[in-house]
Amino acid sequence: MDEKARFAVGIDVGTSKVRAVLGRFGSDGSVNVIGYGEAPSVGLRRGSVKELTSPVKAIDTCLHTVEGMCGIEVHSAGVSINGVSVGSAKIDGMIAVGVSADHEINDDDIARLNDAAIAGKVPANRKVLDLVPYEYILDGQGNISEPYGMKGARLELRANVISTLVSDYENLQKVCESAQISPVECVMPSVVAAADAVLTTTQKENGVAVVDLGASTTGVAVYEEGELQYLSVMPMGSNDITKDLATVLMAIPEVAEELKLRYVTGKFEDGKDIVINHGKEKYEFSREQVNEVAKARMEEIFEAVAAQLKMSKCERLSEGVVLVGGGAKMRAIDSFAKEQLQRAVRIGTPRNIAAVTEDVLKPEYACAIGLMLADNDMNSYAPSGEKESRMSSHGKKGDGIFGKIKSILKKYK
Repeated sequence: MDEKARFAVGIDVGTSKVRAVLGRFGSDGSVNVIGYGEAPSVGLRRGSVKELTSPVKAIDTCLHTVEGMCGIEVHSAGVSINGVSVGSAKIDGMIAVGVSADHEINDDDIARLNDAAIAGKVPANRKVLDLVPYEYILDGQGNISEPYGMKGARLELRANVISTLVSDYENLQKVCESAQISPVECVMPSVVAAADAVLTTTQKENGVAVVDLGASTTGVAVYEEGELQYLSVMPMGSNDITKDLATVLMAIPEVAEELKLRYVTGKFEDGKDIVINHGKEKYEFSREQVNEVAKARMEEIFEAVAAQLKMSKCERLSEGVVLVGGGAKMRAIDSFAKEQLQRAVRIGTPRNIAAVTEDVLKPEYACAIGLMLADNDMNSYAPSGEKESRMSSHGKKGDGIFGKIKSILKKYK
């Protein structure tokens, strides 16, 4: 038994599903998901908490499954935030770091630089989730990724600041507190968490976009030169396809969802009419009409994705686009996305992870696994035999959620 093993948890609080995973991190670097669960989500609209009671019940149900599977009580976790208010903005700042060029850059200098970069750039009604530096400039010399210890007199920063509405952040914190998951220090946009689970360092360096197809939101994260360059969340998702099918075909939502998952394919192939038996009822639909309705909505979603990719101003993206989320389960959706975006497209699954079942290593669990990895960076359970809760280990900090300077930004939280 690996007595030095640690444990971490990720909870993806989605609009239609809450998914949670508990991972065991071995001293040899191995990661094994030993507990997972999901529950229907209620009380969120387009990714934002709209009432504080129902989401708590969903989280409790989900974690009860996880705890029963692995015998470990969960007290804290990395948690996703996915409202349409989540986004990024480019910022820059400059400070004088010393009276002479012999001054060595230290933590205090970086903290002051972050203050200068953020001041006046983030509105008072927005909560800073993270600051992602992509270039430091020291005395006019640019393309510096790690300025610590270097000597100079003037230090500049170019970065992305990730933020969300204060109300969305605080409501999520209240839900987690009511579910006895508190304090939540690791709050991460869903698409960024998923990206950390499915991407390699090489992909981020070469240029890649991750598209998180959720139930009612679609997140886009663009990486280039190893860093997050652009982030946005759009108010549309795979549930809109279900709603369109239900409305146009006059079908109940359960039948429309079955239509979407079983018969809608990104290749929109012709075929016989579709017959579905649901309970005592028998439903018959024209395949042509089903294809027409689904295709119209899917085109709208990927047109919006293409617009976001253009706004990112990252033109190369030689690694193409990676699809994750529950919407990525639709048949041949990668083929459809490739045609719409005119880029290489693949379905993303968590990598370098072992699990109790292959069901966890699927696109819909990418976000929860990414949150688990981030949670491990910040905190971890003690070895199970010591019966130490994570509530007593919040002082142990790792490298942070997105980058090297998370601990410096703690004061913004």
